[in-house]
Amino acid sequence: MILVVGDLVDDIGVRPLGRVNAASDTVSEIRMTAGGSAANVAAWLGHLGAPVRFVGRCGADGVDRHTAALTAYGVDTRITGDPDLPTATIVLTLDDAADRTMYVDRAANTTLTAEHVPADVWDDVTWLHLTGYSFFDDGVRPVALGLVAEARRRGVGVSIDPSSLGFLEAAGRETVLGWLSGADLVLPNEDEQRFLQLTGDGVVLTLGAAGAVLGDHRAAAVEADVVDTVGAGDAFAAGFLSRWVDDRDAAAALRAGVESAGACVAVRGARPVV
Repeated sequence: MILVVGDLVDDIGVRPLGRVNAASDTVSEIRMTAGGSAANVAAWLGHLGAPVRFVGRCGADGVDRHTAALTAYGVDTRITGDPDLPTATIVLTLDDAADRTMYVDRAANTTLTAEHVPADVWDDVTWLHLTGYSFFDDGVRPVALGLVAEARRRGVGVSIDPSSLGFLEAAGRETVLGWLSGADLVLPNEDEQRFLQLTGDGVVLTLGAAGAVLGDHRAAAVEADVVDTVGAGDAFAAGFLSRWVDDRDAAAALRAGVESAGACVAVRGARPVV
């Protein structure tokens, strides 16, 4: 069982259908889809048939909706609702290359505490996956660090996706390296790796259209008609872990990762099409 703990979000994707008219109206395609980096990883893992459990937090009025959305992928879903704050929201604007700029309101994600991750979520768990967003948040960071420590105590493997270059730069390299020190695997993209300068056998480097690398192993990217790059890194992480956790086959894990990322960028939204 892979345990994923972290962000759960409502994504609002905005794709202008013509020239952007500053300070005026621009005709656009706007869609709201379920998101959140950690929840996306869980969705892709479930879609790929890996046993996965997700723990996260949203607004009280979103618990049933988000639970149903993840359960549809086969995820063992443990979502609690905050009575005061709404579900986190991200507005994503897509450019002509389908790349995105994100405006983030973490809302209920900021209220995740240790009490929302009870002992029974560890039942049958052999791997823990976290994203950088849980470490960047001052209130949630103790939970994330506690989870890593508990995984180490239980002999459970740990992977962390650094997640956001802007947040990494704000935190500082040495601070972030301290957060990552308990991970067996770190999954940075090229920009994140350029900043962090990670070394060792546990660096799974994603290179976008150039594929992905782990040590001496490399997988070429899958050809795809790119519609939306949101969630591509999450899909890669899920594909990779779906093969890595059981047999540590680097070549097969990289191939599964790039295949999932290719499937993700070919559709709108950050999760598999059900």
